[in-house]
Amino acid sequence: MKKKLLYINCNSKPEKLSASKTVARLFIQKFIEKNHDFEVEEVDLYHDHIPRLEYEYFSGRSALVEKEALKQLDDHAQKEIKRINELCNQFIEARVYVIAAPMWSLSFPPQLKEYFDCIIQDKKTIKFENKKPKGTLNDFDRSLVYIQSSGGKIPFYIRPVLNKGLNYIKYICKFLGIKKRKEILVDNTGTTQEEKQQAIENGISQIDKVLKSLKF
Repeated sequence: MKKKLLYINCNSKPEKLSASKTVARLFIQKFIEKNHDFEVEEVDLYHDHIPRLEYEYFSGRSALVEKEALKQLDDHAQKEIKRINELCNQFIEARVYVIAAPMWSLSFPPQLKEYFDCIIQDKKTIKFENKKPKGTLNDFDRSLVYIQSSGGKIPFYIRPVLNKGLNYIKYICKFLGIKKRKEILVDNTGTTQEEKQQAIENGISQIDKVLKSLKF
């Protein structure tokens, strides 16, 4: 059975118009060329259904209802819970994750946060020890690559303050137990096609170094 690379795309633009998706696609192509024992699965957070979590879906903290409690919910809720479990299981089965997203309002589009809310589940991606949550995805070497585009150039010394999306990805990886996290920042896409192309080329130039650093 092949290992899985899960590509999580969170950008409404077509790939040919998106700097982050353009760099992500080339990254994935290069990864597969070097790692023939992997296959790619994709989740498009703008076109695939990502449920919004409702209180009645849960029996406790990060724990979805099961069995008899599930049967008491209407058909719509049952389908939503099934979809949430599908997304979570798909995430668990992957060894490498690639996320492509633009920087929006110092963070990322809301669909990405909704996605993570779906895949963080008790007894699956986390467990509780002494009432404290702990990630369970340290069972294998896993790696996550976050590819982010932004219109301006953000100096590295103020990234912790301004780049809240990058901070979130860093801490969510640590929380879940994902051992390796890298980013490719496609900064300064600007306002002209020339600026955008230069930003894409700068992003592409980071790919080989990131590929060599991954663990899976």
